[in-house]
Amino acid sequence: MLKRKALGFISNSRCLMALSKLQFSYGAFYRCGLRELDDSSRIKGTGSVECSRGSALNSFNCLRLKGSLGQSDVPFRSQDDESSRAHAMAPLRRIFRDSRVLGNEVGTQYVNGFGKPLRYPQQWKREKIAVAVDVDEVLGSFIPALNKFVADRYSSYHTVSDYYIYEFFRIWNCTRAEAEIRVHEFFQTQYFTSGIHPIPGAHTALCNLSAFCNLSVVTSRQNVIKDQTCDWIERHYPGLFKEIHFGNHFALDGKSRPKSEICRSIGAKVLIDDNPRYAVECAEAGIRVLLFDYHNSYPWCKDGSVDSYSLVTKVHNWEEVEQHLISWSIV
Repeated sequence: MLKRKALGFISNSRCLMALSKLQFSYGAFYRCGLRELDDSSRIKGTGSVECSRGSALNSFNCLRLKGSLGQSDVPFRSQDDESSRAHAMAPLRRIFRDSRVLGNEVGTQYVNGFGKPLRYPQQWKREKIAVAVDVDEVLGSFIPALNKFVADRYSSYHTVSDYYIYEFFRIWNCTRAEAEIRVHEFFQTQYFTSGIHPIPGAHTALCNLSAFCNLSVVTSRQNVIKDQTCDWIERHYPGLFKEIHFGNHFALDGKSRPKSEICRSIGAKVLIDDNPRYAVECAEAGIRVLLFDYHNSYPWCKDGSVDSYSLVTKVHNWEEVEQHLISWSIV
């Protein structure tokens, strides 16, 4: 008995000494569960593995694999480089269970035949949801910039809280034609091109949503400001939107197009918009709507016209938008 214990101690000591000097190689990974690695320690297919020395040992003489894939391989974006590293650590009989690692699709197998393949829930593998996103008051603060222009140009002073309806001529006490002229004057100024600021939280939420949503812009903006609008979107939300569509509403010339028609044409299942009129229009067309009332500060969102529509959900920030879309994507 004493002899067997002594031999066991010597064997374990030798293993520890060997591990302290071991540079993990292609062969070591191959024996411990990865199908095949090339010379740069990259899983063939997708994902990558970065090696570090192990420090623990047990009787199974096998590495424990812990880590996650890169940003492009799974529908979640890593928050920092360290969280996306995959480390080789000695040893456990199965893949570390709290690691977010896809299973055999990316070249991993069960370690020693034990454990379960780790992967995202089946629902994350579904086709991406097509989501339409409005611009003004959803992506950017249009009315504050417009108010500043109207105050400086026409000495007419207003705040966002004055806009009980999203029809400017009613707020400014002028004709509809006069209001449209003022707005088009605004388009030619720096108030418009550089005075509209992104809504807080929008960029972060959209980056997260792009993992499982196909995002497109659907705006009522006019055709005459297509270039300025596209430039603004690319400046503040680069690479996030697949398409940009213009309804050309309240235009001085050209044909307008309903938002519901645009949404149907691109297969959008959800519209994110701040205007109750568009919310009702799209809900009646069978499209879900997130009615965006930033921090409950948009008076025009509170007219009660959407209350009877089950497809319309009110949200007050981009975090709530993200939460709803995640919940709908896994139903």
